[in-house]
Amino acid sequence: MKRRGFLSAPVALAAAAATVPVDNRVYAYGDGIPLGPAGYASLMQQLAPRIAPDNYSLGGVVEEVEAKMAVVLGKEAAVWLPTGTLANHLAVRLLAQPGRRVLVPEQSHLYNDSGDCAQTLSGLTLVPLAEGRSTYRLEEAEAAANRAQLGRVMTPVSALVVETPVRRQAGQQFDFEAMRKLSAWAVRRKIGRHLDGARLFIECAYTGRTAQDYTALFDTVYVSMYKYFNAPSGAILAGPKALMADLYHTRRMFGGGLPGAWPFAAVSLHYVDGFPERMRGAAETGEKVISALERNGNFVVERIPGGTNIFRLKPIGANAPAYQGRLEQAGISAHTPAGDTFILQVNETWNRASAAEIVARFERGIS
Repeated sequence: MKRRGFLSAPVALAAAAATVPVDNRVYAYGDGIPLGPAGYASLMQQLAPRIAPDNYSLGGVVEEVEAKMAVVLGKEAAVWLPTGTLANHLAVRLLAQPGRRVLVPEQSHLYNDSGDCAQTLSGLTLVPLAEGRSTYRLEEAEAAANRAQLGRVMTPVSALVVETPVRRQAGQQFDFEAMRKLSAWAVRRKIGRHLDGARLFIECAYTGRTAQDYTALFDTVYVSMYKYFNAPSGAILAGPKALMADLYHTRRMFGGGLPGAWPFAAVSLHYVDGFPERMRGAAETGEKVISALERNGNFVVERIPGGTNIFRLKPIGANAPAYQGRLEQAGISAHTPAGDTFILQVNETWNRASAAEIVARFERGIS
């Protein structure tokens, strides 16, 4: 499953999509609302009178969203960055000083999807743990740290990373109790702690925990501002004021000080307020839909153990591509199936219809 595959609905189905009003359509792909150029243009026209432009990502609405997210995440300060790749990189760069070794989940974005940025650009050594799993345990972290500390050349671990939920594991959560134990151990060992919480607010909707329940366990946290806060791009890195104070210099050094970040910041700020409540509502609707589909003999549903907003759906006795077209006409947009199975995601567009109506749409696609 590739992340970018979720970002656009099949073009071939665009004509069929017109049969259901856009504001009533349920998108069963992506973590947020697929606005598109027309949607962004309309939204920016609404927001424009209230937008204070920034200057090279300083001041204006960028400063507003930084202040807002620092409070929401329970941190002293926050810095806007253009991408999550840069946010994770700069976090471990800061926390690892003056050391070099960083413990990371083997399935994490930082280890798999960032082009060895930490190694190439900051001279860090990433030590992967928990191959093929979402959670690495304290015993694994301690063994890796001890090997580094007690080797013939001492190269102590100076930072660790936790990612939750884990995209490469279909949105599976990092075990919270394991996270708490790792955090307490890292504090004792004076090891910096970073949370890749790109989709943290989605996980909160499924666990009932607040964002600060997670972020309190870490020095720094990254949250995506485009995945479900719907900005065209952007990320927030939050942490102690002393650590964040001069980060804008490093941001610019790495080419991330955009001359004007206000379009991104304004959109994300617009969607931040009320998102936890909206996502909880969508998650509740999604769970009702999944339960109903599990009882329906026309479908096979596969839930993700310890998962969040992703599930798999197989229509029985139906040609999957043809079913996708009928589903589109019924008012549900889904990504192209993998063989005979759809990988579906719950997002806040699932608030646009009742659970009963969404189930009926899935059933109309079968008939």
